[in-house]
Amino acid sequence: MIGAWAGEIGQTQFLPSAYLKFAVDFEGYGRRDLIHSALNALASTANYLNSYGWTAGKPWTEGAANFAVLEKWNESEVYAKTVAYFATRLAKEP
Repeated sequence: MIGAWAGEIGQTQFLPSAYLKFAVDFEGYGRRDLIHSALNALASTANYLNSYGWTAGKPWTEGAANFAVLEKWNESEVYAKTVAYFATRLAKEP
């Protein structure tokens, strides 16, 4: 398996330890492919966020409990704010 320059793997940039712990074979093909399978990448990301206490249907903006979960993904506050911003924009798409 080959990762990015800092070792991140797949579309949502799992570190190897997170890959081993949280990656899932959502498609049922017998392997956890986070590079070529968007379904596996997104399901694995959901598995990761869920393990840190993500609550579906609750806000993810700064100060909310789900925002703290985003900070578990990446400890940079700017990163978490960027993810929350784009998630808010995507939630408004028709």
